[in-house]
Amino acid sequence: MPYEVEQKYRVADPEQIRQKFSKLGGIEAGTVLQVDTYYAHPTRDFAATDEALRIRRVGDQNFITYKGPKLDATTKTRREIEFDFAAGDSGAKSCDQLLQALGFKQVSEVSKSRQISHLERGLHKIELAADNVQNVGTFVELEIAVDQESELDEARTALATLAAELGLTNVERRGYLELLLQKQQ
Repeated sequence: MPYEVEQKYRVADPEQIRQKFSKLGGIEAGTVLQVDTYYAHPTRDFAATDEALRIRRVGDQNFITYKGPKLDATTKTRREIEFDFAAGDSGAKSCDQLLQALGFKQVSEVSKSRQISHLERGLHKIELAADNVQNVGTFVELEIAVDQESELDEARTALATLAAELGLTNVERRGYLELLLQKQQ
């Protein structure tokens, strides 16, 4: 899916939000450990252009993800291109070597435990991720993936409505990498 409509909230008690989500019909999908290695582009500043490139490891699975700049001033709506590649440590190492040979440099690693739940509401499949991000804090992310730019406004409205029902108010637009790097400074 080419667009992700996402909103992240800093929360003190993600379990409380997960319980509210469950009462609305949310179904738990399990907990995963995600380790993301972020890269800097050789000729442009991703921090300035609001883009990201990462390798994500989830167990033995590997994914490479490009995230384009945010498309609006309130949510984290952006174009996303993601695909999997060779599994295991050797696959991740080979992809890392390829990126570095092309001039990309590792920036930092973000590690998080993510509890995932899903809810179907109208035409939307909404994912709730309760994240405990190492050295950063606890958050809840709500996300809808859409294929067409024409679907973005409706997805944003659906997320805002659900966030209000869950009592989520402390919006965080910065990515986990940005939060981690600011904390380290």
